[in-house]
Amino acid sequence: MNDSAKPAELADNARKIILMQLGIGLVIAAGFFLKDGSWAALSAFYGGLVSVASAAMLSRGINRATIAAEKSAQTSQMILYLGAVVRFVLVLVLFGTGLGALEMAPLALIIGFVITQLVFVLMAGRQGREKQTSAE
Repeated sequence: MNDSAKPAELADNARKIILMQLGIGLVIAAGFFLKDGSWAALSAFYGGLVSVASAAMLSRGINRATIAAEKSAQTSQMILYLGAVVRFVLVLVLFGTGLGALEMAPLALIIGFVITQLVFVLMAGRQGREKQTSAE
């Protein structure tokens, strides 16, 4: 694969993961809707959206770092480190907003986030293994 295909492939992989996260988030929300009602469902979906927002920011940062790496490895590394800090703060702010200001159902929000984040980890790991296997 040539270097110009990398950003497009990364964006495509990220899009697949984010769509999978949204789908799983909707399934989790539907489960909470059936069990505990609409507020719990909304809380669970909000938790899933926190994970999706983090994944989208990670994707954007990786794309920027990939492009920057052509000019400077140090700049690329700095983009990734700053992105990690920004994502951490974003998750904290969104959790604080959901739990504090919006008074969402804590358990539903956390379960929505954790399961959707787990989907991200599993899908990203799977894509990494597939890429490694195809390179061999």
